[in-house]
Amino acid sequence: MIKTAVLGATGFVGQRFVQLLETHPWFEVTLLGASERSAGKPYAEACHWLLDSPMPDALKDLPVVECSPEKIRDVDLVFSALPGNLAGPLEAKLAQKGLKIVSKASAHRMEDDVPLIVPEVNPGHLALIGVQQERRGWAGFISTDPNCSTVPLAMALKPLMKYDVQRVHVATLQGLSGAGYPGVASLDALGNVVPFIAGEEEKVQTECVKLLGTLNGDSIQTAGIEVSASCNRVPVVEGHMENVFVEFQSEVSVNQIKKDWATFDHMHHPKLPSAQKPIQYLEQENRPQHRLDVMAGNGMTTTIGRLREDGPRRVKFTLLSHNTIRGAAGNGILHAELLKHKGLV
Repeated sequence: MIKTAVLGATGFVGQRFVQLLETHPWFEVTLLGASERSAGKPYAEACHWLLDSPMPDALKDLPVVECSPEKIRDVDLVFSALPGNLAGPLEAKLAQKGLKIVSKASAHRMEDDVPLIVPEVNPGHLALIGVQQERRGWAGFISTDPNCSTVPLAMALKPLMKYDVQRVHVATLQGLSGAGYPGVASLDALGNVVPFIAGEEEKVQTECVKLLGTLNGDSIQTAGIEVSASCNRVPVVEGHMENVFVEFQSEVSVNQIKKDWATFDHMHHPKLPSAQKPIQYLEQENRPQHRLDVMAGNGMTTTIGRLREDGPRRVKFTLLSHNTIRGAAGNGILHAELLKHKGLV
């Protein structure tokens, strides 16, 4: 078993990592990191558990460790769910010490020598790890996960890139758990839609073109597409829905796009423990729906519906993804499984 740390373990995404790793066949959580105020307390005392399954018994009495370079040790792999302002310097120091880090934080995502990975979309970008280690003199590395709304959008677009995508416009309807805990105040969230999420639109627009770009030597040549996003917080707990409008250079076939989604899987490796069917298309005119579809593929499958033509070179569709599983901890764990498969962990 690979000894594993979860940093930010008391937060919403950190808890999801803990939950999904409980019975993992490759990774064993042996260290839980959080803020100084939680340090030294048993996990059950330090963590206000928010998920719908019980806290793993094996970790209830494990003392929480302060997230500092001195305290994070004796592990082979680190999952970081820290806020970006804390993650940046800490992750760099840990990688310099030789630790292998899969980071959900935004701090390093857009750096030239740091991979930004959705395993089914761009597994080849992991080659940047060697560039990073040589350039920075690190024994370890940082490999990052995208924003939770970027993940399903990139998955939906990847099979369509061969048709010369020109422009993408997306309007997101994002669940409350994406804001963490306590998140959006109840009087702002209940019976309401908030048409602003700080920093979200910029992340979707910049991360998407890196994910869909091409590895060119020691850097990523970003995809030459225009991405415009409008992001909204809606009163559901889990799940991000996105209404997507895509314009192509030439005419496309709706039926062919459905076939491309049905056969999509770019990992090209033996099935990994967390891997599920990446995309499922639903023919019903009123799907996908949060209540019915957010847990498709144990929360790892992006469901798509309502694909229709919007002109001779345009289509529009709706997608739904579980934001703390597929968009966060689940993607991170699949990412780490891919690293292990490639011999990098």
